[in-house]
Amino acid sequence: MKIEESSIVETNDYRVIIYPASRPFETKEAKVITEKLFDFLATWAAHGKPLDSSFKIEKNQFIIICVDEEKEMASGCSIDALGKIMREIDEEYNLGLFDRMKASFVENGEVKTLKLLDFKNKIRSEELSKDIEVFDFSKNTYLEFLSNFLLPFNKSWASSIK
Repeated sequence: MKIEESSIVETNDYRVIIYPASRPFETKEAKVITEKLFDFLATWAAHGKPLDSSFKIEKNQFIIICVDEEKEMASGCSIDALGKIMREIDEEYNLGLFDRMKASFVENGEVKTLKLLDFKNKIRSEELSKDIEVFDFSKNTYLEFLSNFLLPFNKSWASSIK
């Protein structure tokens, strides 16, 4: 299953796991990450049963893993195995994939990432315009990802910042 050329019927049943990097990938990094994930997902299994899965690098900064859990549920051990390969990638390139205390957004067509506290402070001080679009990494299904991964500020989680 490829996300880019998906044969997926768009339902809420496909699990999505999002790994947001703190910065864009360099060309060489993206190539190695792609190779490692292709190799890993080709053998990814839960209790010996292959998982129908794919991935995509979105905006050259976010790794999106998709698994069809209607065919086989990802188990705790399989999620741990995914976490292990992602930690290896994270450590090799210092990407901050597991740092959830950051905010990523699009300003003037450019993806930017700030520490969450800095993001909030810039919104409060109006140093950062509310005309931005904000990424939401909490999406758990493919349909949510497709429709709500990048939202206008006023429709995003960030709109509650006071």
